[in-house]
Amino acid sequence: MLQRMIVAMHLSCHNEFDQGENMTSFPNPPGVSLPPGHPLQAWQQYWQLMAGDPDKLRQWQQQWLAQHAQLWDQLLHRRAGEPAEPVVPQVRGDKRFSSPAWQESPIFDYLRQAYWINAQMLTRWVEESDFPDGKTKARARFLVRQIVDALAPSNFAATNPEFIRQALETQGESIRRGIANLLEDLHKGHISMTDESAFEVGRNLAVTPGAVIAENPLMQLIQYAPLTEKVGERPLLIVPPNINKFYILDLQPENSLVRFALEQGHTVFMISWKNPGITEAHYGWDDYLELGPLRALQIVREVTGVSDPNALGFCVGGTMLSCALAVARARGETPVRSLTLMTTLLDFAESGELGCLVDEASVTAREAAIGKGGLMLGSELANTFSALRANDLVWNYVVNNYLKGEAPKPFDLLYWNSDSTNLPGPFVTYYLRNMYLENNLRVPNKLTMLGEPVSLTRLDMPAYVMAAREDHIVPWRGAYLSQHLLGGPRRFVLGASGHIAGAINPASKNRRSYWINEALPEEPEAWLSAAQEQPGSWWWDWARWLEAHKGKLVPARTTLGNDQYRPIEPAPGRYVKEPALPLVREPVV
Repeated sequence: MLQRMIVAMHLSCHNEFDQGENMTSFPNPPGVSLPPGHPLQAWQQYWQLMAGDPDKLRQWQQQWLAQHAQLWDQLLHRRAGEPAEPVVPQVRGDKRFSSPAWQESPIFDYLRQAYWINAQMLTRWVEESDFPDGKTKARARFLVRQIVDALAPSNFAATNPEFIRQALETQGESIRRGIANLLEDLHKGHISMTDESAFEVGRNLAVTPGAVIAENPLMQLIQYAPLTEKVGERPLLIVPPNINKFYILDLQPENSLVRFALEQGHTVFMISWKNPGITEAHYGWDDYLELGPLRALQIVREVTGVSDPNALGFCVGGTMLSCALAVARARGETPVRSLTLMTTLLDFAESGELGCLVDEASVTAREAAIGKGGLMLGSELANTFSALRANDLVWNYVVNNYLKGEAPKPFDLLYWNSDSTNLPGPFVTYYLRNMYLENNLRVPNKLTMLGEPVSLTRLDMPAYVMAAREDHIVPWRGAYLSQHLLGGPRRFVLGASGHIAGAINPASKNRRSYWINEALPEEPEAWLSAAQEQPGSWWWDWARWLEAHKGKLVPARTTLGNDQYRPIEPAPGRYVKEPALPLVREPVV
């Protein structure tokens, strides 16, 4: 029952992009009518394609049956005590079946291999089928992966030998703990990924000293205290995404990008977005540009006396920052000296799996529901992003928390990942339609923002564009295509790992690697084929690049803000502490 409930929940998590229906069963078979834009249409088309090519289907079925016959023969040999080679060897890197318990028992080893035969066949059917377009194929690929991940034998008590062994060894105590964990998570409204009691924003997260020096209905502006006696005269404004909280850039001292920038002699300002509630549900894209980056830049100039600060945007924050700068350039201003974009899309032609879930019908439905006012809840966003990596961010914790009865370990990044934010409906619908659906931002002067036609080609300041090679949210090829839209000199750097681990790769640990190539050919693959891999964190490369833009050294300011913008409260401020979900006041016993 639990598995079925969670499968349904994660299939229905696409209601961020669909018509708000709850899907409580597995995908419909061919012939069942689905409304336009329904996420399961790709699944329906998948089966229709199968039925339309009986010869190919028959061939695949024969191969599938042959593998299962071979697997059954192997099971009989093992049951008889005879040696037998596995039909499907242990899949490298798959932690779900890494325990020796899966190989020690012929029955559980059979279940593991049968699962992989079925999973590989379903995946192959998608990859080798001719869908009407790439987006439909991407949707089918996504849905098949959701089902394949959900139905792994490791997710079920009766078919997981680790659950059985642990229950026997603890005399049922692990089952009791697992049920208690499940009840507690049901009370919280989300799956626990970390020990949430181990962290508190302002106590051991987001602790870099500073003060909130200004605020409005959408953001607080933080100025951080200097860490060097002298600083560059040009300050640095950081614009984080508003789909999650800014302290991913200031987790703890050893992995804080904010602290690293301060140590390099920069005066750092940070936008902290408000977690919107009902009173902010009417704000749209233009409001975020005006009250966010544009207002923050104005304050930074007034506090420091510098007309052209440096600016950094991360993820959606980079998209908003670029749009705000394009508005300023349309007004004839020179808004910043340099621009840094971290894992940011401006050209949404290659927008990954999030893009494949957006179509005309789903966006129209969202516009009707919340386009003129309303909220997209943080829980919806969290479920959608978790579904993109369901094995790592859903089923891993279902197994550990509920089947094994284990307590999640403290992990600052996962605490941040669970700290959801809401989004105003008008902002969401504008973003979905004009970026993901119609890709209008890449067309010069097609969009008007704050009364100005925007063209990214007007952004002629030096730009540092960073992408992550394994990023599933902002595919690096999409980020590479995006940098071609900018009008000034550019440096493109490709970091290792994914959307967060690739971006937050602390210089103090200097792990992983990054790729550089001074040339910027049109095609991403051409760039990569000639790129040189460099060991360590890309932060050092960025620091060297930004050094040339920070201006002459001046004595660090001894006070934060000025007479007009006096400190309101210590960093990180109260906006970042506002939860998207109801607070849990009484634990479940």
